[in-house]
Amino acid sequence: MSELVGVLLAAGLGTRFEDGNKLLAPVCQRDEPIVVRAARSFPDAVDHVVAVVGHEADAVREAVSSVVDETVHNPAYERGQSTSVRTGAIAARERDADAAVFLPGDMPTVDPRTVQRIVEASREDDVDAVVPVYDGRRGNPVLFDASCFDDLADLSGDTGGRALFETVAVRRLPVEDPGIHVDVDTVDDLASLECE
Repeated sequence: MSELVGVLLAAGLGTRFEDGNKLLAPVCQRDEPIVVRAARSFPDAVDHVVAVVGHEADAVREAVSSVVDETVHNPAYERGQSTSVRTGAIAARERDADAAVFLPGDMPTVDPRTVQRIVEASREDDVDAVVPVYDGRRGNPVLFDASCFDDLADLSGDTGGRALFETVAVRRLPVEDPGIHVDVDTVDDLASLECE
């Protein structure tokens, strides 16, 4: 692979979070926003990190400015996650990337080694996508080969990239990382996070 792009999905409304923009809420008793902690899962595994912003774009852009390489705006963010996946796929396609790893910005406990393993698995196998699996359930982040970018750019609804799983070759990669299932939707979710 000549270039691998990390796509941080950081545009959503987060309507179930009762205390402002969840992506900007401090995580793990530190003064670091959830979205920044999520972005820290990428650096060792990818060449370039793009954050897709939308809701409160300026504040999110400012928060992630030191941990991503660029931000792109999703003007249709209110229509669901697929619009952010589309925006990220287009950004990766425009960079002529060979693959992209998509991670929701509300997932602050993904182990960076998991991202690295996903990337390595994509290099070992001739597959279109690599999805991590823990305790028998798939999670995030998900890597998509460039051959999927056009399909990702045509997504609709709120399903995200998993809509392609029935039509492309997917490697399900077992990992020892419960963080692939941990997202923050509510204040209670945030309070119950187990952080290192």
